[in-house]
Amino acid sequence: MRTETLPPETTQAAIPAPPSPARAFWLAFSENRGAVVAMGILIVIALAAIFAELVAPHSPTEQFRQFSKVPPFWMEGGSWRFLLGTDDLGRDILSRLIHGARVSLAIGVTVAVVSVLIGVVLGLVAAFQRGIIDTVIMRSMDLLIAIPGLVLAILIIAVIGPSLTNTIVAVTVVSLPRYVRLVRASALSELGREYVIAARVAGVGKLRLMFVTVLPNCLSPVIVQAALGLSEAILEAAALGFLGLGAQPPLAEWGAMVGDGREFMRSNPWIVTFPGLAILITVISINLMGDGLRDALDPKLRRT
Repeated sequence: MRTETLPPETTQAAIPAPPSPARAFWLAFSENRGAVVAMGILIVIALAAIFAELVAPHSPTEQFRQFSKVPPFWMEGGSWRFLLGTDDLGRDILSRLIHGARVSLAIGVTVAVVSVLIGVVLGLVAAFQRGIIDTVIMRSMDLLIAIPGLVLAILIIAVIGPSLTNTIVAVTVVSLPRYVRLVRASALSELGREYVIAARVAGVGKLRLMFVTVLPNCLSPVIVQAALGLSEAILEAAALGFLGLGAQPPLAEWGAMVGDGREFMRSNPWIVTFPGLAILITVISINLMGDGLRDALDPKLRRT
């Protein structure tokens, strides 16, 4: 019986080309449906924050004194003019939520970026410069970790004063140790690998070895930690705002909104409920997206 063989070009054409790295990442990420939904929610929140002046129906600081404590539109006494109601000063809650998203997300993103940059540098220096430098850096991080995060943030704010900028500084200091320890551990695991030894034998300089050779192989866990750290930074900033140590009035910030409305929790619950829900939805969405990033960046952790 004679068998027919396909021409080489036909056989090669039948083999599908491997997906690009970006497409492979998206295919792995999209396997986690919760992460995809969470990413969609975060995109909506981010777009609302970016275009707050266009989306918000009113100014976040404008006071409608004659409409103080108006309930949401679906409740008795509500008004379509103020969809989520107003607070005790007559300010539109929906407008303050939209503008507050800009402040809360800005705090989280700034803290994550600054913490990653400083943490990467300190972690690599600690991994490559063993001895006294490594000891000083890591013992300093251990000291920061030993103090509860919120207590440390309050202590820093008490020293430098409450403001939005100082809130970012305090939350950055609280978040920094986890990145330093993570980068140092990842770099130490890479130093004994063959490609690092080959680079040293080839005479690669220390800075190039640190930031060009080793660092790219340490970024996956750092990216995942940064995504999860974003939600923690938002929570820390909200806690400081709730205590009156974060963003100061009249700036709209979710934690400060919860703090301002806590005395009306029983009589006018919508004043405190909606900013609390905004924090909850945003933090859960970030954590779910971080879970998807972890599964996509580390094949060993992908769900079966």
